[in-house]
Amino acid sequence: MSEMNFEQARFNMIEQQVRPWEVLDPRVLDVLDNIKRDFFVPERYKRLAYADIAVPIDHQQSMMHPVVEGRMLQALSISPDDRILEIGTGSGFITACLAFLGGNVLSVDIYADFIETCGEKLKSLGVHNVKLQTGDASKGWGEQNYDAIAITGGLSSVESVWLEKLAVGGRLFAVTGEDTLMNAVLITRTSKNEWTTDSLFETKLAYLINTTKKNKFNF
Repeated sequence: MSEMNFEQARFNMIEQQVRPWEVLDPRVLDVLDNIKRDFFVPERYKRLAYADIAVPIDHQQSMMHPVVEGRMLQALSISPDDRILEIGTGSGFITACLAFLGGNVLSVDIYADFIETCGEKLKSLGVHNVKLQTGDASKGWGEQNYDAIAITGGLSSVESVWLEKLAVGGRLFAVTGEDTLMNAVLITRTSKNEWTTDSLFETKLAYLINTTKKNKFNF
């Protein structure tokens, strides 16, 4: 696919997929237009970079659907000085989007090659406000609190370890539930000991590695 076709495909993704899903925040639309998703897609799948699918990446992982990426970025309401934590670097596309929208980003992935590749791509784009770390973040990560947390793998539920990582006023996006009954949620820390949860939309997302699904039945 030529570069011009990629540009048309990116335009179509925004106008035919993302906008109809009520992603209307101009900053989010701008970042989706300016960061080339095809740059982060494995070579063998580049022709699918802007399709309405979960594009496969290595280690049997996949990128989110573009509409879910857009809704997540919009829901997090990221400000230019926000401190952001991303759990699940994956292809690095969302990492780049978060970096352009926010202040400082810490992104963690269990796979070292994802971190290495993401670092190379961000460097080539001139992105300098991202710190990348390799490790298992399924049970939390780091010591500081964050204004925005993006968890890019599914969870049965959001455990308190994540809630405590939010600064007051901070927002956390996650997809929670069991198998096909999953919902995207936005959790906001409203005070030291209070959080609110908003259910955003139904979707499905592969579980974050080393998290466990709850048993459906107890005997």
